[in-house]
Amino acid sequence: MDPSNIVPFDQSEQVSSAPSKSMKSNLVVQASEIIEDPQILVNVVSQRVAQLNQGRSPLIDTVPSMGAADIALTEIIEGKVVITTPDAE
Repeated sequence: MDPSNIVPFDQSEQVSSAPSKSMKSNLVVQASEIIEDPQILVNVVSQRVAQLNQGRSPLIDTVPSMGAADIALTEIIEGKVVITTPDAE
């Protein structure tokens, strides 16, 4: 490999074409107190995010800085989205 072909990559700069709306960690902590199983929490949040991205209306008041995951987590925290178990027959 020719050393002149190597381009250094500075990792200090974050370059992304996607808007930077990462979920807030305090919301994850609060939601994990309600849904204690991390796998179930991830599944519920991802399903609700998919619904929101498909055009479903948020169940809470939102602000422009909230991403879909923030909305889903806040809905869980406020009790707007709950898990129900099917009746055992």
